[in-house]
Amino acid sequence: MKKICPSILSADFAKLADEISEVEKAGADIIHCDIMDGHFVPNITFGADVVSHVNTITDLPLDVHLMIENSDKYIDSFAKAGADYISVHYENNNHLHRLVDKIKSLGVKAGVVLNPATPVLLLKNIIGNLDFVLIMSVNPGFGGQKFIENAVDKVIELKKMINEFNPDCLIEIDGGIGLNNIKLVSDAGVDMFVCGASVFKSVDRVGVIKEMKRLIS
Repeated sequence: MKKICPSILSADFAKLADEISEVEKAGADIIHCDIMDGHFVPNITFGADVVSHVNTITDLPLDVHLMIENSDKYIDSFAKAGADYISVHYENNNHLHRLVDKIKSLGVKAGVVLNPATPVLLLKNIIGNLDFVLIMSVNPGFGGQKFIENAVDKVIELKKMINEFNPDCLIEIDGGIGLNNIKLVSDAGVDMFVCGASVFKSVDRVGVIKEMKRLIS
């Protein structure tokens, strides 16, 4: 079943509990947490303590996207904080097999993230180990960016690889996803849709999530 994953990067942190409760009641399936350290990407967000707090607010699964250096040093803390999914970037992790195995050993689903300029073919030798792949459809670091169109071709290419080597692996997409393109990427093969501004900046979050679910059903 395809899943809507609102990103709290676009939420109002002054009333985070209310924001999360509202999208949960509106039909969100997963809460997406963007972790940025100001080194790998040009922004700083939050760490494991906030994820732990979010875990007390909602019963929804937590999807933690690590846009940080030295990811291996922080896997345990995010797993302990309540992460159900943890994804790490291909671009800055030299020992992906070891890192993926560590994530899975903690009972957490493991994913690898590809930046817009990183080719799908680089995943061939690890795709069989993954629970999901996250395709970035913007350059990571900030919310509210414009969707990069060639992400659709990457999803199609990735879907072919998954069908051949690991049919259980899911595809997630993050960046500029909204009502105008969610059906397009769904038809290409996406299973999990990270939606930040398109949900949290909407005056009708219930209506937006309901319409998204209709479009991907």
